[in-house]
Amino acid sequence: MTPAQDPFYIVKDEIQDSIDKVQDTFLQWKQTPENTGEYVHLTKELLTSCESIQWQVDELEKAISVAERDPAYYGLNEAEIGRRRSWTSTARNQVLALKRNVEGARQKSVFGRSTNPSESIRSKKNIAQDNDEFIASESDQQMLLIKRQDEELDALSASVQRIGGVGLTIHDELVGQEKLLGELSLDMETTTNRLDFVQKRVAMVMKKASWKGQIMMIAFLVILFIILFVLVFLT
Repeated sequence: MTPAQDPFYIVKDEIQDSIDKVQDTFLQWKQTPENTGEYVHLTKELLTSCESIQWQVDELEKAISVAERDPAYYGLNEAEIGRRRSWTSTARNQVLALKRNVEGARQKSVFGRSTNPSESIRSKKNIAQDNDEFIASESDQQMLLIKRQDEELDALSASVQRIGGVGLTIHDELVGQEKLLGELSLDMETTTNRLDFVQKRVAMVMKKASWKGQIMMIAFLVILFIILFVLVFLT
């Protein structure tokens, strides 16, 4: 299986694209002034994206663990398994480092604004509000992901049912054709037996009859053939 056809490399490319986009957003976030709506929006976007990428890396590592149990079955070797684990580890570390930077900057920004107790209380409330909004956003992301998975499962189930229906139809047709062939074979066998019987009877009659009788027999059969031909084809 070539890398272009290997599901691991397909998912890997998708995750790498997501990491590249997150890194670009991180650079934009660092250049954005704090205490602005854009800064808050980019912070939430970065944290949500990091969580999503971490989940994808976790799923990819689960798939690697399954392949590691029987590498030969999946056309892999220990070196390839090692390379795949090395990549997922690197990707995870990149995302975790970026996530820690964002979370650390957010905490520092919140607690470094003022030492006034009333402002500190307001800051804690803001933190709690941000956390609630982040949790709600993460919950929405999870619900959307679950919905997409349910839709994919429904589509897969419908495809399986269609394939099963086609299989049953083919089976019924094969059974019907087999039955027809059996009946045709039986009819041919019966007809063959009858022809053999008639040929034997005719041979016996021909042996017993004289040459005049044979001529009369042939004439009778010709006349009978003509009569049958007329009845069948001309009436």
